Amino acid sequence: MKLAVEHIGLAARNPVLLKEWYERVLGATCVYANPLSPPGFFISLGTHGPLLEIYQGESAIPETGVNSVAGWRHLALQVESIAAARATLTDRGVVFLDPVKPAGGGGSVLFFRDAEQNLLHLVERPPGSSFTLGN
Repeated sequence: MKLAVEHIGLAARNPVLLKEWYERVLGATCVYANPLSPPGFFISLGTHGPLLEIYQGESAIPETGVNSVAGWRHLALQVESIAAARATLTDRGVVFLDPVKPAGGGGSVLFFRDAEQNLLHLVERPPGSSFTLGN
């Protein structure tokens, strides 16, 4: 059996506003918008990796963005340079939670939150890393 991750679901308090945040801040592209009410979207964050499905959530808990709570907790976005990505995202209003830290598997990570407090992080891998996209 051959598997590939197609998309990751992200329930949102306000799907429209969250989709717009990903487009404005991270340069996402909407590849599908359903015509239903409430709407849902599939967005692409680049040429590598799965799509992100944003749809209406029924409830929310404050612990959603706590990285140590069991379950899937963050979305890692690989970049060539954390310093360059940090500068761009800071100009777009992103506030970073902590200083740059070592990444599991090598390299560095830098955490931040989206408009609904979901946890994301930038990850920069060293040259030749088996984690580097395209390797």
